[in-house]
Amino acid sequence: MKLLAYCLTVVLTTIGTTEAQTDAGHKSSRDAFQPAAHYLRTCNGHALLVYRGSQLLFEDYLNDHMFDQPHRLASGTKSFVGVLAVMAVEDGLLKLDEKVADTLTEWKDDVRKSQITIRQLLTLTSGIAGGEVGDVPSYKEAVRLAEAKFPPGEKFQYGPVPFQCFGELLRRKLEPRKETVPDYLKRRLLDPIGLKPSFWRKDADGNPHLPSGAMLTAREWAKFGLFVLNRGSWNGMQLVSEKLMVECFQGTKAHPTYGLTFWLNASDERPRDLVMAAGAGKQKLYIVPSQRLLVVQFAEAPRRFQERELMRLILDGLGRTEAVALPSSSK
Repeated sequence: MKLLAYCLTVVLTTIGTTEAQTDAGHKSSRDAFQPAAHYLRTCNGHALLVYRGSQLLFEDYLNDHMFDQPHRLASGTKSFVGVLAVMAVEDGLLKLDEKVADTLTEWKDDVRKSQITIRQLLTLTSGIAGGEVGDVPSYKEAVRLAEAKFPPGEKFQYGPVPFQCFGELLRRKLEPRKETVPDYLKRRLLDPIGLKPSFWRKDADGNPHLPSGAMLTAREWAKFGLFVLNRGSWNGMQLVSEKLMVECFQGTKAHPTYGLTFWLNASDERPRDLVMAAGAGKQKLYIVPSQRLLVVQFAEAPRRFQERELMRLILDGLGRTEAVALPSSSK
């Protein structure tokens, strides 16, 4: 009986110690990232989530924003398109360096548009004028109105038109398979990672706006971020090859800091491998593979907001979290 009582005491003590260590670890994480959350709060931030690998280290909702409240992604939506494009490559629907005019045949007689590749369309170096941000034409209107102001590859021009042109290209590629763009997006990307948009704006034909229009909760956007951080892997399943995912993070001569719908880092002040999806109002999905770091940020921030400052505070917090040593076990 004495032996049994002793063993029970050891087990209960171990459990209590483990729980205390876990609580201390959670408190340490919250304390470590509070300066970043405070900075974002002062800039009208709405949400801040910090992940290391698949572990959620920190989560806070600011300025009356709620955890289950959908938020606009604005141009943060664009990065879904790059991933969808490389998935379409893997599925044999298209090649990044094929001519757009092979599918959008009405462009064949235009000297410039006939030479544009899908890669140039999605890296915004096609020469096609981007159009007014926020003024999103339908897929068909975008194809009809697209104006190639420069030869392909020479200039970077930001805006919604090229993405809607890609939408029409993808629609035509899918048509023989009797599948729509929203169905393909859902089947190929959203459903496999369990991502449920709260809302996604569509045109009159029922096609999702690709340059903007998605509204998600922070936790849902984090699913996409974790999928990208893991280079196309989800729960041990490789949904698209890592080699193809890397295509999203290659800059161009015309704009070295913009890849296939993702922004790339050009500053030594932050991790060199930082990439991000970004939208108006400072919607940010920061991904740092070398640190296994994902940061989700919602905000409607003023111009004074500095992402370098936020990232500095987050990296400082990450360092403090790693520096916390668990109590040594008794000898």
